[in-house]
Amino acid sequence: MPEYFPEVGAPITYEGPKSQKALAFKHYNPRKKILGKTMAEHLRFAVCYWHTFKGAGGDPFGPGTMLRKYNEPANPMAQAEATMHAAFEFFTKLGVGFWCFHDHDIAPEGATLAESHRNIESIAALAKKLQRQTGVKLLWGTSNLFAHRRFMAGAATNPSPEIYAYAASKVKKALEVSKELGGAGYVFWGGREGYDTLLNTNMKRELDHLGRFLAQAVDYKEKIGFKGQFYIEPKPKEPTKHQYDFDAASCHAFLQKYGLVDQFKLNVEANHATLAGHTFIHELEYAAANGILGSVDANRGDLLLGWDTDQFPTDIRECTLAMYVILRAGGFKTGGLNFDAKVRRQSVDPVDLFHAHIGAMDAFARGLENAARLLASRKLENFIQKRYAGWDTGLGAQIEAGKLDFEALEAYTIKHGEPKVQSGRQEMLENILNEYL
Repeated sequence: MPEYFPEVGAPITYEGPKSQKALAFKHYNPRKKILGKTMAEHLRFAVCYWHTFKGAGGDPFGPGTMLRKYNEPANPMAQAEATMHAAFEFFTKLGVGFWCFHDHDIAPEGATLAESHRNIESIAALAKKLQRQTGVKLLWGTSNLFAHRRFMAGAATNPSPEIYAYAASKVKKALEVSKELGGAGYVFWGGREGYDTLLNTNMKRELDHLGRFLAQAVDYKEKIGFKGQFYIEPKPKEPTKHQYDFDAASCHAFLQKYGLVDQFKLNVEANHATLAGHTFIHELEYAAANGILGSVDANRGDLLLGWDTDQFPTDIRECTLAMYVILRAGGFKTGGLNFDAKVRRQSVDPVDLFHAHIGAMDAFARGLENAARLLASRKLENFIQKRYAGWDTGLGAQIEAGKLDFEALEAYTIKHGEPKVQSGRQEMLENILNEYL
């Protein structure tokens, strides 16, 4: 079997902050225990198959720039097998415990749906063998319902029922494969579940169809005994003008409307949050506050560009705040930190994939340690508790208990006069945060 990453002769190891070695972890020590769990257990790092192995450096203005040895075979299935071997070589040399895929990342589409299914089954059998040999596990699978021409107007929300049926067939097979590979979850990302113009769109009907589609997926999951967690990944735009899974709040409202909130959690992506006009932390906090935080696509965007740049996360402050929210929410149960990120167009050497992942893993390791110390100090939590202390007794407690109506509240205000305001102390709290970075 050829070696696809010969520049990395041995697995990446932890060498500590003083190490000058580029291909080494300075902060991510998988065995180090924090708050009763190892770093590996807290962070549950995963490598995404699509950007890492199928991405070639293309952007909206030009084709790919990267040449990969595993893409050399002319036969599509031979290429798929070579890529799978390359992927598991990468996983083991990097030292991650999980991976994620779309159905046609791992296997080419055939001339018919039946042929496509056979291709996926064949490559999935190879993946299962390599999982068994390496111990690497599937964090989640999904189906690509956005790239092919047939899905140009959506999949579950397509105006043609035949395309809805085709999409259901692909999800059915992807669920079966995810179950076969022992996946901890399955993600629904509505890549084109939205609209470009309302002039040709029946929004209510499309939303109803999407709700029905997800309910049917739940039914099939139960039928085949797949125990993995279902996720929806919020994304506001790009490629469509407006997508129905716009942000965490709109996904939550959708799930409640169609009676699916007990079946799904969210897979929150940093770059999607910023495209929606939110911060990454806002989306995590909203999901956590409503009990639907499940997994994370760890990346970042370029705020000066208007599309999904999917860069590797290296901002220590953002990683710290993300891990602070995740730890307060109880940590990952079935999800993890999937690097849905790609190296830059000019980073053409295979070893650049290692540098990118090492940097991101170190950034989140630092974020984890910072967040754990910040939580232990209780400085932020104590301030927030004090700020809302008025709701714990007296007037606030009576309001929360529903004991006072508008008339009673008016009478209270007339009696007690102008209320006292309190400082939010934002600058002080930002200074405190900086002490832990």
